Amino acid sequence: MSPASSWLIRNASAIMTGLRGADACLAGPDIRVTDGRIAAIGVLEPRVGEAQIDARDCVVYPAWVNTHHHLFQSLLKGVPEGLDHSLGAWLAAVPYRYRGAFDEQSLRLAARIGLVELLRSGCATVADHHYLYYPGMPFDGAAILFEEAEALGLRFVLCRGGATQVRPIEAATPAALRPETLDNYLADIQRLVATYHDPAGDARRRVVMAPTSPPYSVSPDGLRETARAARSLGIRMHSHLSETVDYLDEVQARHGMSPVAFCAEHEWLGRDVWFAHLVKLLPEEIQLLGTTGSGIAYCPQSNARLGSGIADIVRMEAAGMQVSIGVDGAASNEACDMLSETHAAWLMQRAKGGERALPRYAGGEEEGGAHLASIEDVLRWGTSGGAQVLGLDAVGSLALGQAADIALYRLDDPRYFGLHDPAIGPIACAGRAPLKALLVGGRKVLEDDRIPGLDLLELGRQARAAVIDLQRRVGVRR
Repeated sequence: MSPASSWLIRNASAIMTGLRGADACLAGPDIRVTDGRIAAIGVLEPRVGEAQIDARDCVVYPAWVNTHHHLFQSLLKGVPEGLDHSLGAWLAAVPYRYRGAFDEQSLRLAARIGLVELLRSGCATVADHHYLYYPGMPFDGAAILFEEAEALGLRFVLCRGGATQVRPIEAATPAALRPETLDNYLADIQRLVATYHDPAGDARRRVVMAPTSPPYSVSPDGLRETARAARSLGIRMHSHLSETVDYLDEVQARHGMSPVAFCAEHEWLGRDVWFAHLVKLLPEEIQLLGTTGSGIAYCPQSNARLGSGIADIVRMEAAGMQVSIGVDGAASNEACDMLSETHAAWLMQRAKGGERALPRYAGGEEEGGAHLASIEDVLRWGTSGGAQVLGLDAVGSLALGQAADIALYRLDDPRYFGLHDPAIGPIACAGRAPLKALLVGGRKVLEDDRIPGLDLLELGRQARAAVIDLQRRVGVRR
């Protein structure tokens, strides 16, 4: 990892900023980084002795901000028993089955694999919803995650998951699925905040209150207590919500209201709250989320892979919600990187609009939804939108004074040849555009598509051995 934090990035083919309107794309072609911050953008002359990065034929983006992940699942890709299941059956067949098989070594390896995959897509900030907790755990998962992110030079947000009660499908629970007590859960949150949490706008470490799922993981009184504890500590709140219709049925049966109304009743809405998924929302729920300024981590590939549906991001943003993008866990999204995720987001929001199109004789007014989500929109959701959701206001955009989290993509693969507008290539053309460099806070953490000191072949060998070991621990015979 380069110790330098001051650079002149020169001759970029295009600069996308993560901002709105006329500021979304700049001619540049140069960016000056001074002491880890963006000091100038334009036609710039080199200073004597100034370190330079040649960005000729490169597209420059803000580094991605991933707002929802489950890093431990990086060793659970494509588990055959869960490949064709929807959410409930998939949970039982994959993460609930395997979570007790993880030890300190396998969690560390899984985290490293997931973070490397993200970093190689141009991601600098990762929010991991880590729910691998049970009473008497012999290792500190939070410490492992923070250590692995720091070793790679990434910003890391620990969304401290867990449960103080279990779902019906967890009734016959092994030790690894037993719930914590609320007092122990809140005590650990306090420990983590005291040890790791930095409130700064360009923080490298944050902690978030994140019980795994409001309708299932915490009692109603406990849910309200977590909200009050989070706000007294000055931290944000995150969870899963309304991924499938089961959430609607369950909360209606138990509490006589919608999932979003239930969260509102228990102080779990607001600009300091964001939820993963929100695929199945009633119109009044979108309005309530928008009125309160609550956020979403949109996970298009996982939602498609599990057959859950397509979240209506365009309508959510129009209602006033904060919109960001997350990759979710590798066990329900075998390509956990921000380039494949943003490509999917771009396509699926257009498909969502197209599904609503009707013939004119039936009252339709348009042919489809191709106008609904632009490349600029998707880039903004995945960068400055994510930073907004996480409360990192000095991160996520290429603007003067912002932290220099910058991805420089080379477009030298045939999939990008023939582009009339190179700026859209990394999102529109899919695949993985190789990186000329990735800066995090002005420090070069990747150069010429290589992470210093990382042997990818060895990492792959370790992953294959770890998968065999996990299978053995849960009794799988291959």
